[in-house]
Amino acid sequence: MTNAQWFMLVGGLLLVRGLTSTILKRSPVTAAIIYLAVGLLVGPSVLNLFHFNPLKESALLEVLTEIAVLISLFSAGVKMPVPFSFARWRAPILLATASMTITVAMVAAFAYYVLGLPLGAGVLLGAILAPTDPVLATDVQSRHPGDRDQLRFTLTCEAGMNDGSAFPFVMLGLGLLGLHELGDNGLNWVVVDVLWATLGAIAIGVAAGVALARLGWKLRREPHRHELMDDFLGLGLIGFVYGLSVVFHAWGFLAVFFAAVALRQTEQKLARATQASAEKNHAAEPLPTVSEGSLIFKEHLERLSEVMLVLLVGGSLFLNSWSWEAVGLALFLFMVARPISVVIGLMGTGTSWRIRGMTGWFGVRGIGSLYYLMYAIQHGLPETLALQMIQLTLIVVTLSILLHGVSVKPMMGRFWRRGNQITPP
Repeated sequence: MTNAQWFMLVGGLLLVRGLTSTILKRSPVTAAIIYLAVGLLVGPSVLNLFHFNPLKESALLEVLTEIAVLISLFSAGVKMPVPFSFARWRAPILLATASMTITVAMVAAFAYYVLGLPLGAGVLLGAILAPTDPVLATDVQSRHPGDRDQLRFTLTCEAGMNDGSAFPFVMLGLGLLGLHELGDNGLNWVVVDVLWATLGAIAIGVAAGVALARLGWKLRREPHRHELMDDFLGLGLIGFVYGLSVVFHAWGFLAVFFAAVALRQTEQKLARATQASAEKNHAAEPLPTVSEGSLIFKEHLERLSEVMLVLLVGGSLFLNSWSWEAVGLALFLFMVARPISVVIGLMGTGTSWRIRGMTGWFGVRGIGSLYYLMYAIQHGLPETLALQMIQLTLIVVTLSILLHGVSVKPMMGRFWRRGNQITPP
């Protein structure tokens, strides 16, 4: 396809999406399914007007998916209900750690014993497919900062954290393949890739989020009364925190999510204190916040990235990409590994079985998985193995878009009608 044809395709798709927003909300399918169908139609599966080669364009795709995930993580972080409490976060923390580990192990075992992949490749594949996606899972995530739905909160918080908690397993898989230094008895991996990279990311994110919240709040109040550009501040926070994390060998995805959480939490604490003081003086005009001011812009960027990346997924698939091995892996992940890991991970938490069941099904896979795969390719994954893992990952992501996309509206609609709220603070 020429550049002009690409502009016409994407522009036309955006026009149709914008004009049919209400119709799409009432339809049984998600927007991602529409984008995927268009990608399959113009790609090598049907019309063969273009073919996107993920192996040849792995550097470009790594950057595109990296940006999309970062923006989505920031959006997820600022939607977290406040104030923070460990009791509320216990379930998603367990999902992002214990359930993540179980899923990686189960997928690795399937890849090793059923698909015949080397153990290192199996662990790497498990790490690529285990994290749930913050980009394509918007239909099951918190809709706004005041959303108190318990299921939405759990899925949003899990997706925000497990895009960082998957990284140690990516490095473990690369290490077992001889592409990363694990150290004697894995000591370097445990100390650097697990402990330091995780704790360092959380510390960097929280410190930066709190600092920006307090600085922005001070500049907006008397005597300064500055007008701030919230969009730039949000993007600046993402870029600075992510870059700083990379410099200090911490997991940037985790840092950006916790920076957004800390920004929102701190601004809410300051707002409550200011409101209490204002009520005494009969002046209760609320101040704008960086988190809310930047959220709308970030959601627009998130939608645009979803359009482009899902189109590329559809344009990467051939008809012979649909092997029994790839489909079997996807079904094993969705119907065996994910539900079992959720049930085990949430044992003893008091989480209702309704929420466990919904959480076990809606483990959407998408753009995050593509990023980890491109990251591995850029770090020296052998071409033959890379091609095999590209095919497996693309089919898993495609089936996730289809199966989860078709089921999300009827299942979530029935779930909401029965009520499911977070206990107010």
